[in-house]
Amino acid sequence: MISRVIKILIVLAILGFAVVAGIFIYAYNSVDADVKKVTQYTPDTSTEILDRNGKRIAYIFKKRHRLYATYNEIPFYLIEGVVAMEDTQFFEHKGINPDAIIRAIIKDIKARAFVEGGSTITQQLIKNMYLSSKKRLSRKLKEAILAIKLEEKLSKEEILERYLNEISYGNNYLGVKTAAEGYFRKPLSSLSLKESAMLVAIPNAPSYYNPLRHYERTIKRANLILKRLKNLGWITNDEYKNAIKEKPKVYKTTLSQNVAPYIVDEVVREFSKKFKDLKTGGYKIFTTIDLDKQKIAKDSIKYGLNNALKFTKEDANKTDLNGALVAVDNKTGDILALVGGVDYKKSSFNRATMTKRQPGSAFKPFVYQTALDLGYNPATKLTDLSRTFKYKKNGKTVTWTPKNYERDFKGFIPLREALVHSRNLATVNLVYDLGLQKIRQRLARLDVENIPNDLSISLGNLAISPLKMAQIYTIFSNSGHMIEPRLVSKIVSKYNSVLFETRPKEILDFTKPEQAYLMTTILKDVIKRGTGRNARVDGIELAGKTGTTNNYIDAWFCGYSPSVTTIVWYGRDKYKSIKKGATGGKIAAPAFAKFYKGLLKLNPNMPREFKMPKGVYIGFVDGHKEYYTNISPLPQEDPNADIYEEGADIPTLNKPKPKTPPKKKNNQKNPSDIETIDSEDNSVITPIDINIDNEDSEDVEVLY
Repeated sequence: MISRVIKILIVLAILGFAVVAGIFIYAYNSVDADVKKVTQYTPDTSTEILDRNGKRIAYIFKKRHRLYATYNEIPFYLIEGVVAMEDTQFFEHKGINPDAIIRAIIKDIKARAFVEGGSTITQQLIKNMYLSSKKRLSRKLKEAILAIKLEEKLSKEEILERYLNEISYGNNYLGVKTAAEGYFRKPLSSLSLKESAMLVAIPNAPSYYNPLRHYERTIKRANLILKRLKNLGWITNDEYKNAIKEKPKVYKTTLSQNVAPYIVDEVVREFSKKFKDLKTGGYKIFTTIDLDKQKIAKDSIKYGLNNALKFTKEDANKTDLNGALVAVDNKTGDILALVGGVDYKKSSFNRATMTKRQPGSAFKPFVYQTALDLGYNPATKLTDLSRTFKYKKNGKTVTWTPKNYERDFKGFIPLREALVHSRNLATVNLVYDLGLQKIRQRLARLDVENIPNDLSISLGNLAISPLKMAQIYTIFSNSGHMIEPRLVSKIVSKYNSVLFETRPKEILDFTKPEQAYLMTTILKDVIKRGTGRNARVDGIELAGKTGTTNNYIDAWFCGYSPSVTTIVWYGRDKYKSIKKGATGGKIAAPAFAKFYKGLLKLNPNMPREFKMPKGVYIGFVDGHKEYYTNISPLPQEDPNADIYEEGADIPTLNKPKPKTPPKKKNNQKNPSDIETIDSEDNSVITPIDINIDNEDSEDVEVLY
């Protein structure tokens, strides 16, 4: 009877073993798809945004921050620490460790529960990536099968690489490279033995051993790891003693490490459609930004705001006054600095790129450049007299009588002085004399939207962003050639292949270098003795123009040095007045000057003087020195024809003879005369109500 029972038990055991073996073989042959997920490992990896010098601006990621580390990047003593604590026989077994499993089973039986898993590093990798962490027999069986299969496909080094990139190190750091940069602000190659031991300690219980919260606890655990390494003979006694004494400094590092959020937002906005995995593809995005200049720009905008608040007498914590600054390289269009607001935490809206505001008189130089290119000279006399324009609107007769800010008339004023002192009447009359359509056709080349089809074009009645303003101002700073601003120069994949690359792009040849230089000489005078005097900086030549819109809603300063073009804007997001008298010269120019003072301190060798191009001559008009070119000759014969200063081209006996500028219409009209504009010729204008009379302001523009 007993022998029969034994036989039955043996048969059952054989059958049981056969069933288990069959299940194991079936499972072994059916896990290929799961194994492939590990072998073809492509984890989400954070993208790094860099400045032009390779300095990190920020990391961007979708859910969790991970920097991928190859096996060769990981210090060997960190690998030894992981193996010593997690799986001492890792390099000997084939995916599972029978001794560890038996040891775990005995403990589980004693505890009458699953208290120890006996998992190898390979099994832990599989659990972390695909399986539940619950200790169930079915999970452990599949885990073991996958581990054996995986070790057939991958080397030990490849398994460790995946493991150390997949485990969590707390603080939302995923992967050992992320943790090294986050906690110690070091690359893996620079970690000390003690720092490596601390990183080995954390994954066992990331919250419990978080060094930011429980530093001493983490140190104690790291010391145990060091002792284990010494006992195994993997480090020397001297290495152990030195490491025990060390107390590494840990840092509370933000995940994104974002030092220029307006830049980051703009990069994401520009490239998220082109690269669907922009935040998970592990790209390196090289921008044209210079972080040192970016800091100067940020400080300058804050400085300008503080100055403005002293004038408006507002509380810095309650004000809705804001600003923006864009700086681009004159020759390449590289955006060197871009600040979209005074405080990103209070408002992430990027006023440098996303808002369009009235530029006011800051747009006047383009009208005057057109006049110069049509034969006018900086010394040509313009009519600074009042005219009243009458036209039909909705069947009713409407009149418009523009005024100068100063409420006076100069009669006839040189073109240079009209722009230097931002005379509205001279500008309106210039547009009228040249012909509205001729001006519009020329300015349409700027690719600016909604250029007015009326005389308000002369006073900057259009909407434009600071970034676009920087683009069109490169016409003056880049010898007549407009350059497209670029923020990103190159995007590289995690495999170091270049996926996107740009080059400086000239998008418009607006005028000749010698003609653009004539404008530069005028805009230099704006800063020396005109409405932009607050933008002056000792030791460097600067050129620029103020802009102030009606009711002091917008305050601009747009200008450039021989190498950098900079646009500064201040205003309120709700289009309310800053304060009466808050002109571009008073509000924006100080920030402009602060920026260039910072640039000079950063780079004392930056170009400081504008170079006069060939084709520019120097003569005299009414006893005053004036520049002229073949296109823009002096308005009259030089009374001192035998006296010339040396220019880029020295006038000879065959020097260009000054020509009479184009005959201007109606420039002798009595101020009370009325010019009738026929609405049928597309020269319809809209009434402008100028109601600004603050004598202390330097500049005024009209918005309607």
